[in-house]
Amino acid sequence: MRWPLYLIPLLFAVLSGCAMNKVAAYKVDIPTEYTLDTGDVVRVTVYGDTTLTNTYTVTDKGTISFPLAGQVMVRGQTITTAERMITELLANGYMISPKVSVEVTTYRPFFIDGAVATGGQYPFVYGMTVRSAVATAGGFADFADRGHVVVYRRIGKAMTKRPMGLDGGIMPGDTIVVLERWL
Repeated sequence: MRWPLYLIPLLFAVLSGCAMNKVAAYKVDIPTEYTLDTGDVVRVTVYGDTTLTNTYTVTDKGTISFPLAGQVMVRGQTITTAERMITELLANGYMISPKVSVEVTTYRPFFIDGAVATGGQYPFVYGMTVRSAVATAGGFADFADRGHVVVYRRIGKAMTKRPMGLDGGIMPGDTIVVLERWL
């Protein structure tokens, strides 16, 4: 059967209108439970008392120096736990029913080393992946083995080491090592 020549462009126009332009989506593994550690800067808001509302840096000892409460150990604590701890300390003889909010204003840095253009310490941005960390460090070096990246992460008192893909989520304080290829 011969198609009339005028139907071919019409058929092409109709069928090409059905084409979809989908953006490629992929899962990024970003850890959800954030724990405070040395170098984090937190803003503590005490509602109803502006003199206590301020930003505090987590010290090398893992504490913040909070007025009335003194040294508060926040290392290893989640934001919610830190809020609860400060609330309880203020409620213990200082305030009636205090309302406290804690938020991280500046995350501690991450470190990157190995086969990257410029290794070193860089500021962390929430949601970073290995790929964005490498880009922050100026990209891969010519001799980088792009498929072999190791991430060192402190969990509690233990240091973990695990291979990670480019779309793996990193956390503040992580040390990323891009390995070299042999050939």
